[in-house]
Amino acid sequence: MSRVGKYPVVVPSGVTVNLNGQDLSVKGKLGEKALRVADDIGVRVEGDKLWVEPRNETKRARMMWGTTRAIVANMVKGVSEGFTINLDINGVGYRAAAQGQVLNLQLGYSHDINYQVPQGVTIKTEKPTSISVTGSDKQVVGQVAAEIRAFRGPEPYKGKGVKYSTETILRKEGKKK
Repeated sequence: MSRVGKYPVVVPSGVTVNLNGQDLSVKGKLGEKALRVADDIGVRVEGDKLWVEPRNETKRARMMWGTTRAIVANMVKGVSEGFTINLDINGVGYRAAAQGQVLNLQLGYSHDINYQVPQGVTIKTEKPTSISVTGSDKQVVGQVAAEIRAFRGPEPYKGKGVKYSTETILRKEGKKK
């Protein structure tokens, strides 16, 4: 039995859920998301709660049960609150600047990196050494943050590079005489 799937998804006020057969659409203040639910899974709306349940006891239905419930919960949270990932930049001369839909990164290479930000994602740089990635789609926000981090991942000796603000870098001891 799915530990995730058996709990309902609570729909906050200001979010509307439309269910048309297997097509589920969620609309809120931050946008609109749509999902085609697998045929093995049934979704029903009761008041301000969304219930996800398997239609049969096949292995695929049990696998998709928790997955579908998690995706639906992320859709509801995304259109109501949104998702944010914060990145920190460490290193002498390493900095970032957001100009419209382009993020300019100086990460110790011989050239600047201009990262084109996809639609639906906003990037803010409060300080030159901190980046905030915000959007309504959890997968896209995580992918953008991972791509920015991949330009210069943190190294274990001095901790230089781009890292998630919640990430802890395991530091290594340097050379000994």
